[in-house]
Amino acid sequence: MAEPLIPTVDLSPFTKNDEDGKKKAMEVITKACSEYGFFQIVNHGVPINLLQRALELSKVFFEYPSDEKLKSSPASNAPLPAGYNTQPQQSPDKNEYLLMFPPGSTFNVFPQNPPDFKRVLEDVFSKLTETGLLVETIVNQCLGLPPNFLKEYNHDRSWDFMVALRYFPATESENNGLTEHEDSNCISLVFQDEAGGLEVRKDGEWIPVIPAKGTLVVNISDVIQVLSNNKFKSATHRVVRPKGRSRYSFAFFYNLQGDKWVEPLPHFTKDIGESPKYRGFQYSEYLQLRLRNKTHPPTTPEDEIRITHYNITY
Repeated sequence: MAEPLIPTVDLSPFTKNDEDGKKKAMEVITKACSEYGFFQIVNHGVPINLLQRALELSKVFFEYPSDEKLKSSPASNAPLPAGYNTQPQQSPDKNEYLLMFPPGSTFNVFPQNPPDFKRVLEDVFSKLTETGLLVETIVNQCLGLPPNFLKEYNHDRSWDFMVALRYFPATESENNGLTEHEDSNCISLVFQDEAGGLEVRKDGEWIPVIPAKGTLVVNISDVIQVLSNNKFKSATHRVVRPKGRSRYSFAFFYNLQGDKWVEPLPHFTKDIGESPKYRGFQYSEYLQLRLRNKTHPPTTPEDEIRITHYNITY
């Protein structure tokens, strides 16, 4: 049986106003989002050499000794640990990471070395923000929402964040890099080095996302799943660590402001005679519950808080 592949969509029709190209791309995106919430994009507006440079510099940074990396330790007042960190000892996830908020955020703690790293990180963040807005606009169209609905609902970009990650090589006994999960935010954008390891679940099977230079991986996240009342799916994904080498990647989280109320939209419920599948919630409440999964790992996977926490059962 041929290995199923994640669809790759060329975004150039959306910047060139190629109506036929847009229509075809939206058909592919709608199908992927309705089934499992994952697709890849090319011609997305982020220069390929910038993505490559970011990966190269992150490798240099993560290979520094711990005392050098710890100079970029997070400030205690940040909503998430911006700066350098490593997963808690008891965590099943085996990685270290550097987290940043938008350029100019007072929470950011950047490494001094390598010297060019801060500028490249800020450039990548700014470019991925633009791509996130474009993808959000396309998702808005695919869902049949009024023009600019999601842009107006999700207008505050100060909660966006980006993480540079290094996953340690797999051992003989285990290879978990990131446990299977869905992202809590709106839309996530990922680029990975040639080591690969990112996998998405479709129809109960794990499909590897094969790295391709200059390609960004898009995954739909929990907020979009709730707003659309399950029309679009939040992607279930994981990272499997390769043997004999580290894996490097970047994940950009196009997020939602914490005070926002999240619930299925009338467009997908009462307007079409459907019952809401979720009760409404304040986004910051859900974030706190998700963060607790990390700081106090549950004893069984069933106890982990996911978006199903807000399911309505009839």
